[in-house]
Amino acid sequence: MSWFFSDHYIAAAAEAADALSFPFTLTARAENFIVGRRDLDDTIKRLQAFQEAGADVLYAPGLMTRDEITAVVSSLDRPVNVLMAAKGFPFSRAALGAFLRAASETREHGTFHFVDAAGSRDISAMFKER
Repeated sequence: MSWFFSDHYIAAAAEAADALSFPFTLTARAENFIVGRRDLDDTIKRLQAFQEAGADVLYAPGLMTRDEITAVVSSLDRPVNVLMAAKGFPFSRAALGAFLRAASETREHGTFHFVDAAGSRDISAMFKER
């Protein structure tokens, strides 16, 4: 296998991290999905090589489906970081969008109708255990 951040680089980084006098978490990324190479098998092979080389945490940004995430997580024995979409952070973008709409309403109309978007009962019900 040859790729830019090969398992040899990860092994060297893991060795250096182990020699530190303080705790250090080494994360290794397989960026296939965010560089246009949507090859799940290759992504998993890279992450497995990084795991064997000593990475503490593994990361495959750009996975888009539950099946892709499940395949990656189930093929590894280390923690896996998951970024839901390659185009940004969907929950923070949704929150920022709601904030901008609320600010615009207040500035343009002097009203606060945005507070009616979700009542405390709705929020509490959403977080109750099923």
